[in-house]
Amino acid sequence: MSAVQPSPTIAITQLANELRRQGKDVIGLSQGEPDFDTPAHVKEAAKAAIDAGQTKYTDVDGTPELKRAIVAKFERENGLRYEPSQISVGTGGKQVLYNALCATLDEGDEVIIPAPYWVSYPDMVRLAGGKPVTVACGEADGFKLTSEALRSAITPRTKWLVLNSPSNPTGSGYSAAELRALADVLLDHPQVMVLTDDMYEHLRYDGWEFATIAAVELALFDRVLTCNGVSKAYAMTGWRIGYAGGPTRLIKAMATIQSQSTTNPSSVSQAAAVAALSGPLDFLAERNAVFQQRRDLCLAAFNGIPGLSCRAPDGAFYLFPSCAGLIGRMRPDGRKIETDVDFATFLLEEANVAVVPGSAFGLAPFFRISFATATERLSSACERIADACSRLG
Repeated sequence: MSAVQPSPTIAITQLANELRRQGKDVIGLSQGEPDFDTPAHVKEAAKAAIDAGQTKYTDVDGTPELKRAIVAKFERENGLRYEPSQISVGTGGKQVLYNALCATLDEGDEVIIPAPYWVSYPDMVRLAGGKPVTVACGEADGFKLTSEALRSAITPRTKWLVLNSPSNPTGSGYSAAELRALADVLLDHPQVMVLTDDMYEHLRYDGWEFATIAAVELALFDRVLTCNGVSKAYAMTGWRIGYAGGPTRLIKAMATIQSQSTTNPSSVSQAAAVAALSGPLDFLAERNAVFQQRRDLCLAAFNGIPGLSCRAPDGAFYLFPSCAGLIGRMRPDGRKIETDVDFATFLLEEANVAVVPGSAFGLAPFFRISFATATERLSSACERIADACSRLG
């Protein structure tokens, strides 16, 4: 446990909440949670499930109804054909990922994780007994893993490659051509499996087209665990339903682990997820338009602040600005900003804005904001950040 750290995003959110309890008007941009409500038809399905008495234990890794809905979703939206026996449902996407790692990693097995990465990936690998191998993917490469970098990172101990597209924290997405280049490398290394985290699949901008590696290269199909969930697109973070499609043997092992840990996900949440995955998606266009407006608002603000710069994301609801131009500057109280952690601390203390330093995601000096919050609050946050930065010496 000494090698595992608590989630930095949760820690900063908790600190912001504590400051609010002290009476400070803190604008929290640290947590990745849509501010939209769960769609009405999904909530109605949950109510109907309760009224129908669907409040008992279910099959360990998902009801037959939800597995059928997931199978249909994968075929309809991604061109992936699974059987229900190849589907795993867990209490959120995080449990699905963790089950997969626990089911496959022996002590010292390596997992390649492109950085910047979602903060939980490396620690989940460590908890499962593996060794995270992070590969820095700089802004010049769009924060994405190149085929050359992947080839250099693979060793005989490599068990998994983790891909997240669109990405948390950068919003960068892999095109089908970029996934094709990575697949060509993986075909030369049959021992390497791919864990692809597609949680932000439906949140995309500027006409960017989503692709997933198991559909790009069918020869990898039996080596890919395609993970997804209902949390982000359907604004169902608290319902805690994640799912994955993958090789039957792996799915069975994941079910065994889940049977001895949490057992089944919430029965009511599963009924709601059936409605989400089987129902209309027309609400997404309106919500994505709002997200894009917020993205563009923040992009313009950050790129207008001397010392900050920010790349436009392809999807998700995060920005990952560089604060390299402010490293070495002096705060009004005489303290020097030496790292992105110092900069994030400065924003919290001087601007009452909570952001997450890029080092928490494996790449500095950057910081992450979530623009999944009210537009008025985002505008105020940008004004506060600009004002605070203008006071740096």
